[in-house]
Amino acid sequence: MDSFAGRDPLLYNLPFPRPVYPLTHLLRSMIAILDYDAGNLTSVALAVRHLGREPRITRDPDVARRAERIIFPGVGAARSSMENLARLGLDAALAEAFSEGKPILGICIGCQVIFSRSEEDGGADCLGLLEGDVVALRFPPGVRRKIPHMGWNEVRFRGGHEVFSGVPEGSQFYFVHSYHVRPADASCVCGTAVYGGIEMVAAVAHRNLVALQFHAEKSGPPGLRILDNFLRWQPT
Repeated sequence: MDSFAGRDPLLYNLPFPRPVYPLTHLLRSMIAILDYDAGNLTSVALAVRHLGREPRITRDPDVARRAERIIFPGVGAARSSMENLARLGLDAALAEAFSEGKPILGICIGCQVIFSRSEEDGGADCLGLLEGDVVALRFPPGVRRKIPHMGWNEVRFRGGHEVFSGVPEGSQFYFVHSYHVRPADASCVCGTAVYGGIEMVAAVAHRNLVALQFHAEKSGPPGLRILDNFLRWQPT
């Protein structure tokens, strides 16, 4: 496991001991990382391995159905992401997993397409696991910032969700995006960040689903804390 960690400096210096899971637990569990041609798979898999679990990168919806939990990462556009998910049958597998209460973690585009619709590329219907829209970053008059928003931002967490437990106040996380989510129900918002005068939703949670606009796997110890919490989380 240490050989994987050595390839990425953001995996150094965990702020907590490397987790040790019982062998019986490892044998009966599997973490599915969904591959739908949206990239961002290797860094997520390395982070999960570093945390003591063995992920399986898969395009097979039946593998996702057998998994203990699902990580749904990716970068790119909503329309192409939805087309690929539908082509592979992963859209149905995600809907089933959500309905069955299986833990799901969305990252970046995986945070956006869980909502109802995105205005990207002229508009695209999305998975609709949560109600809400995805809209472009639009700054107040006189404010200029680079798009895409690419870099480190503080995320302020609220609500005390278990997946964000133990993350130090003021922690910075790595973002790469041009659109952001607007949930219909504000009670699902667990974290926000400010960029160019816009308070953006950075993290949401509802039932067995958690989603992050930022890249936890690229965000050093605070991001690894969130991933480790997710791997241990048992939704109620």
